Amino acid sequence: MARLSSPIEEIKDRYAAVVIGSGYGGSIAASRLSRASQKVCVLERGREYQPGEYPDTETEALSHVQSDLASGHVGSRTALYDLRINEEMNVFMGCGLGGTSLVNANVALRPDPRVFEDERWPKALRDDRATLLEDGYHRAEEMLTPLPYPQDFPPLRKQEALEKSAAFLQANFYRPPIAVTFRDGVNQVGVDQKACKLCGDCVTGCNYAAKNTLIMNYLPDARNHGAEIYTQVWVHHIERDGDGFLVHYQLLGSGSESFDAPTMFVRADIVILAAGTLGSTEILLRSRAQGISLSERLGQNFTANGDVLGFGYNNDEAICGIGFGNRPPGTLDPVGPTITGIIDMRTASNLSDGLVIEEGAIPGAFGSFIPAGLSAAAKLLGKDTDTGVGDLVKKKARELESLLHGPYAGAVRNTQTYLLMCHDNGDGNMYLEDDRLRIKWPGVGEQPIFERANERLLEATRPLGGTYVINPTWSMLTKHNLTTVHPLGGCTMSDDAEHGVVNHKGLVFSGKNGQDVYKGLYVSDGSIIPRPLGVNPFLTISALAERNSALLAQDRGWKIDYTLPSAPGAEPQKP
Repeated sequence: MARLSSPIEEIKDRYAAVVIGSGYGGSIAASRLSRASQKVCVLERGREYQPGEYPDTETEALSHVQSDLASGHVGSRTALYDLRINEEMNVFMGCGLGGTSLVNANVALRPDPRVFEDERWPKALRDDRATLLEDGYHRAEEMLTPLPYPQDFPPLRKQEALEKSAAFLQANFYRPPIAVTFRDGVNQVGVDQKACKLCGDCVTGCNYAAKNTLIMNYLPDARNHGAEIYTQVWVHHIERDGDGFLVHYQLLGSGSESFDAPTMFVRADIVILAAGTLGSTEILLRSRAQGISLSERLGQNFTANGDVLGFGYNNDEAICGIGFGNRPPGTLDPVGPTITGIIDMRTASNLSDGLVIEEGAIPGAFGSFIPAGLSAAAKLLGKDTDTGVGDLVKKKARELESLLHGPYAGAVRNTQTYLLMCHDNGDGNMYLEDDRLRIKWPGVGEQPIFERANERLLEATRPLGGTYVINPTWSMLTKHNLTTVHPLGGCTMSDDAEHGVVNHKGLVFSGKNGQDVYKGLYVSDGSIIPRPLGVNPFLTISALAERNSALLAQDRGWKIDYTLPSAPGAEPQKP
């Protein structure tokens, strides 16, 4: 595939719109404003990866990990797998052109409609759920093209096991729509994609051009319509510049970022912050420290979207939930996309009691670490769901088989990975310490919902005959620490600055109270969502970004041409 990004030497002094970040919010803004004939520049902290370039071995994968800890930062700041370690709450996210779409599990679900009845959402948004928000969902689905795992594809053991768990729980099971391609062909923006190879490595990056990441749709669409894209550019803060803004940045990979060098800047009439929940909050916190007046709610109402990770370890049946890694497709039993099935338990009369359970796959690049890790965790934290001497002997034999022969045999081959989402209280707080974002959320893991969530996963494991192992980071030994892959909040939407950071259009409030905004300064990513969604959030982030872009264009008298298929612009893409 042709490269989407350009050499940084080609960046201009000024643009109609500078988009910071290239996840769902940023890619959508870039596509839509370019389609409105505006000159758009996208700045992305990470590097550009194309299919075939994602890590698929243990050594490669470890070299692509970065971690931010209280003591400092470890690894390259452009590394693909970005892990933020805090005292109570850890976050995993992607860093690269396309953001977390590169490393997510593709599930495109809408939240329970009752989520949008919450008065934490601005009234204007609640009032147009059936119009502008619904249009946003439709346009996002049109571009991301999610479909359920096809009935005519090979059966998947992990999916069948989850269906068995659903029957035991007397709960609703189905195949959710996922942003994966299952047929070869050129897509709606002119990108040649291939059918899924069922390798199970979605969350380390798809090397087969089958996953509908943002480099397959919105970003090439933006490029087709004239947007300029620059990678390895780290934005530090935003400054007012008359009626516009200065976006201050450093180049990563050049070495200058290690020496506290002065920032460079680009001018913009409009700035769209879409650096992700942590990134956008961090940039605005720095901007406030540099003198921009903002709401005191900035950084507050962080939610982990009720994420719970767990394992049904050493079941009595094969699961085949470890990805292929560098092993050729066809040499192992099919794993399938990371998530292909869901147990939907959102019908509770109390919205906050609802939850969903999805099966998962551990990528092959990290597979060799699993046998010893899960064996130790099971001994320390596991709860066996069946008993008896005979069963114990079989379990020990399978465990030894995994330890001797690796993750494609024995206990690990029979292990189900669960991702559960529910509704936490959204009381996390993000702040700056030594110019780096930190998260504080005392007692987050002690909320009753997480105890109930783990009880549900224990019950889901019973019909499989395995040992339920809670996420090792959530236990009495680790003070009930949590890890989320779905961080939300920090720049939340609201009706006024006393209760949020941006209004219903994503415009940033220009003070500590009232409804006045900075005309031209927007936030458009997961940070604007004011509460947990209880399902995978990227489709809702996308719908809100579509809505924000439509309102921005409407306010300025611009017309967005939504015609598909996408027509390339006059400027050819560079190889």
